[in-house]
Amino acid sequence: MDDAHILIVDDDERIRGLLQKFLARNGFLVSSARDAAHARRLLAGLEFDLIVLDVMMPGEDGVSLCRDLRTRIVTPILLLTAKGETGDRIAGLEAGADDYLGKPFEPKELLLRINAILRRVPAAEPAVVLPKVLQLGPCRYDIERGEMWRGEDLVRLTATENQLMRIFSGRPGEPLSRTTLVEELGRSGGQAQERAVDVQITRLRRKLENDPKQPRYLQTVRGAGYMLAPD
Repeated sequence: MDDAHILIVDDDERIRGLLQKFLARNGFLVSSARDAAHARRLLAGLEFDLIVLDVMMPGEDGVSLCRDLRTRIVTPILLLTAKGETGDRIAGLEAGADDYLGKPFEPKELLLRINAILRRVPAAEPAVVLPKVLQLGPCRYDIERGEMWRGEDLVRLTATENQLMRIFSGRPGEPLSRTTLVEELGRSGGQAQERAVDVQITRLRRKLENDPKQPRYLQTVRGAGYMLAPD
């Protein structure tokens, strides 16, 4: 995505400066905020393509800000967490983050994650494309547009939720393993990322299912993974 505008939210001035320079050198427009309140002021007046958000900040922390932002916007969010803080990572994903990266990290790794997330954001489709729609009980998913509707209401999906729906929609009725889903999301593997997929699936079920605890459309197939079962 050319000229993507990224917001960095971190209370460490040194990290903000380093990331701003590095990402600008790699072709991004970059703004930065020192805390949650500063970030809210910027978000009130500007649109961003992605937010890089530090979890550990004085005052309101990154997970709390992420949860609040998710009630209003679907802009992709990448959380920066302390290495080994699994609790922060799971809490962040449950709050609606698209991915996380443990500190300290190589700037190149951050660049890879940012590009992987931006590739998940559905591009605007030309109007002439006839929509291909999956019926999922009260919901319908328009594969071409990357939109989910419940009746007349558009269901807000994060970039990662949307990418998962596109992956499942390409193979309805076929169980997909967590490893496959991690690979298709463009992430480096490992058990932590598989757990992250589980969290994203749980969030998606809350938006899709009448009873998320007894899923009818996004099913768990024992020993095989997850399967989308449209009507």
